[in-house]
Amino acid sequence: MSTLDIIARGGKRAYPPRRSEVTARFWDALAEGQFLSTRCDACHKLTFPPKSFCPHCWHQAVTWIDVPKTGTVYSSTTVHIAPAIFAQEAPYDVCIIDLDVGLRIATRLIRSNEEPVPIGAQAELVVLCYEDGPLFAARAMT
Repeated sequence: MSTLDIIARGGKRAYPPRRSEVTARFWDALAEGQFLSTRCDACHKLTFPPKSFCPHCWHQAVTWIDVPKTGTVYSSTTVHIAPAIFAQEAPYDVCIIDLDVGLRIATRLIRSNEEPVPIGAQAELVVLCYEDGPLFAARAMT
């Protein structure tokens, strides 16, 4: 099992994700430092966000799996002019990470300094723990 570092954040999430019957298991595991998703029992492709069926072959049986936390930065940018709900957080960084297991995800990027994170840099998933629940993000591995 791959355990993610948990980073405490003050306050509430600006835009809390919608919790559903399908995603509840993901959010509960994330709060404990585990990143889960679903894999199709027929074609074995991974899906994120987790789904109750396979969007690749439409098979109805999926299995929850622990997703390794490491990957590579595919792309990143700094958001200076944010949507109103995120305006208080600007500027902030976002990225697309190619996880080593084959998933590509978009997420917030946490930097340890002012230097930009280069494309191709190794990154790891982390949990941002707010008062009202967790979010996931990536940070460059140094």
